[in-house]
Amino acid sequence: MIELREEAASEDEEIDDIVRRAFDGEDEVSLIHRIRKSPNYIPELSLIALHNQSTPVGYIMFSKITIETDDETLPSLALAPVSVVPELQNEGIGSMMIRDGLMRATALGYRHVVVLGDNRYYSRFGFVPASEKNVTGPFDDAGDAFMVKELKKDALKKGHVRYPTSFGI
Repeated sequence: MIELREEAASEDEEIDDIVRRAFDGEDEVSLIHRIRKSPNYIPELSLIALHNQSTPVGYIMFSKITIETDDETLPSLALAPVSVVPELQNEGIGSMMIRDGLMRATALGYRHVVVLGDNRYYSRFGFVPASEKNVTGPFDDAGDAFMVKELKKDALKKGHVRYPTSFGI
């Protein structure tokens, strides 16, 4: 049984372990630490998955970014990272965290989300290549892996994604 809830400050070490094991390294661990220390951190959208109500097995984070259009700067979200311990990958935990996180983001009034990831995987959740929505960003050379999802119909305009310095881009 998997339960999702907001992360607690006391769980930093467990979350670091999940992310380190899922990505086999420190880059994503450093990313979440930088985001947590920034004004772009959203505690309500930083979720931990618990197996049998006690064992941390997954972690997901959405944080604030912006999309600059010709007329305005739109608040948006970046989805990164999505982490599940290796022994439980491909069991639906990542999908559960993404769906739940997208619902929470919508309830908080966010209108779109960007992600850099596997097109085949994220398209299941309604993400499309950013180029299809005339959205550019620092990952244009990533092709279809740079993706966006509208949480509200027709909320995206032609624009450019700006990541905060916490992303190290």
